[in-house]
Amino acid sequence: MTIVTRRRDLLTAGLAIGVSGLAPFLMPRAAFAQTAAAGTIRHSQGETKLPKTVNKVLCFDMASLDTLDALGVPVAGAPSGLKPGNLAKYDGPGYARIGTLFEPDYEAVNAAQPDLIIVGGRSGPKYAELSAIAPTIDLTVKPERFFDSALENADTLGRIFGKSAEVKARADKLRATIAEVKSIAGKAGKGLLILTTGGKISAYGPGSRFGVLHTEYGVVPAAEKLDTSNHGQAINFEFILQTNPDWLFVLDRDSAIGREGQSAKQLLDNEIVRRTAAWQKGQVVYLNAANWYLIGGGLNAMQQDADDIKAVLTRKA
Repeated sequence: MTIVTRRRDLLTAGLAIGVSGLAPFLMPRAAFAQTAAAGTIRHSQGETKLPKTVNKVLCFDMASLDTLDALGVPVAGAPSGLKPGNLAKYDGPGYARIGTLFEPDYEAVNAAQPDLIIVGGRSGPKYAELSAIAPTIDLTVKPERFFDSALENADTLGRIFGKSAEVKARADKLRATIAEVKSIAGKAGKGLLILTTGGKISAYGPGSRFGVLHTEYGVVPAAEKLDTSNHGQAINFEFILQTNPDWLFVLDRDSAIGREGQSAKQLLDNEIVRRTAAWQKGQVVYLNAANWYLIGGGLNAMQQDADDIKAVLTRKA
């Protein structure tokens, strides 16, 4: 029996009335106070027709959750797991428990009776199963055109929830900040972005999942033709020294996912890395790991990341 059929049977039997009766105690009051224009939304996996109003949203995409939070759009449920700063509240009481990014709890999703489900990135592969329960859109950000893609997704959410003016204002501010960064970055020297996890190091360059540092912010790559696969190119301390970047941008994955162990700062503080130009110039930059690794293309995260990079480059300009 499919989930959709089971839901129909529950409704016929009147059991869903019991679930909806509990909803005010399970969901934030604000989650029932929003509207959306009806229409068909284009997204990464096709088109989805939305209902006339959207009163309950389940969000399986961290970037979209960050954007909805920035726009003040209530969300009824989000996947469990470590969430940074302003998004931690979605693990609190009053929000539906709907599984994880990789493994949705389909029974819980069905019981929540959402008007809209949002997936993206890590949860994108679950689109088909979730769209069988309720209208679902996939807002996966395309890394090869990161900012344009992320802002298109924000615009989509703005149109759905009547927040287009707010999205435009934030997009204009972000583009202005990026333009400022670009005007500085090209003359600041060459940079290398690395990710550390479990004592191992990977490097990322143009065309990779973190290639935005070079293609969008304008930092000149210190290493060419790095592996652009999802896990980057495995490297060691000697590679960092041989590449000898002026700037070393560091993403501590273990910090982002809450894993205990040796931090990136501890790992890199050794006699080999200390010989690099980046270290000697005081230009080792520890990126906001949660923003870069977990959230990515959310409106709040993108602006914070742009502001951070502008700040470090400006201090050295």
